[in-house]
Amino acid sequence: MLREAISSVVKFHGYLQSRTDARVRDYPLMQSPIQMTTILLSYIVFSSFIGPRLMANRKPFLLNRAMVIYNLCMVLLNAYIVYEFMMSGWATTYTWRCDLIDRTSSPQALRMIRVAWMFYFSKFIELLDTVFFVLRKKQSQITFLHVFHHSFMPWTWWWGVTLTPAGGMGSFHAMVNAGVHVIMYSYYGLSAAGPRFQKYLWWKKYMTAIQLTQFVLVSVHISQYYFMDKCDYQVPLWIHLIWMYGVLFFLLFSHFWVQAYMKGNRFPLKDHKSKQNGSTSESVAVVANGKHHENGYTHENTNGKIILGKVKKV
Repeated sequence: MLREAISSVVKFHGYLQSRTDARVRDYPLMQSPIQMTTILLSYIVFSSFIGPRLMANRKPFLLNRAMVIYNLCMVLLNAYIVYEFMMSGWATTYTWRCDLIDRTSSPQALRMIRVAWMFYFSKFIELLDTVFFVLRKKQSQITFLHVFHHSFMPWTWWWGVTLTPAGGMGSFHAMVNAGVHVIMYSYYGLSAAGPRFQKYLWWKKYMTAIQLTQFVLVSVHISQYYFMDKCDYQVPLWIHLIWMYGVLFFLLFSHFWVQAYMKGNRFPLKDHKSKQNGSTSESVAVVANGKHHENGYTHENTNGKIILGKVKKV
């Protein structure tokens, strides 16, 4: 039985090797699913078990400066990814309808392959989001949705980049996601920079709305496939998965929106410190990229006084 199982795994690995797009085979983390799966499993174990235990009897690290640098780098990286997606087809030759995967080795196809890999690799860099939470002892922010999104997204994208890296209509959601990340990481960077930047964070209440808009755009765009008279998209499975992914996360984020902004059931804050992820003007839970972010308490005294982070009128 064991020998047969090992034989099946070896055969499947050989099949993947034969089906891997030759144009992406030499990129890092693209030779085998074993490497990226090991990294993601290690991430899950660290964020859920090892990390919290290591920090249990330690004081939280003050990482604001590192977080500012990290968030700035993520803003620049995602902005570059958006630009490359646009120049690789979305702003040049794509119709925004039935755009097929490019099987050639043209300069534009190779450029699309490179940015698709960059987007995939950026998801591993984003695992540092959780590392910051662990080191700062913000375990309440490491929810199932947070860990699921951070691990599932790069795992699924490996298959897409391995088998069909050269764009097509399935790459639209990656471009939109990178654009949303420019906004999100800009917010995180300003928030971590300290109280003097809080006046620039007036738009934080729109963060969840931006996410919901993302999922609507992705779902509507990919839904065109089901209403076209003819679209010979080479791998329809990717279409179905992207549609299901967009709808699923739209429902999850809509549920959060109703609970947080219509019913007022915001996520409980476990501590009443004056700084949490930098300083923010009020205690508002923000969801971004599949993760819950609890913002810190204000130091301002606006027509009242602060009691445990909330304003009491006097």
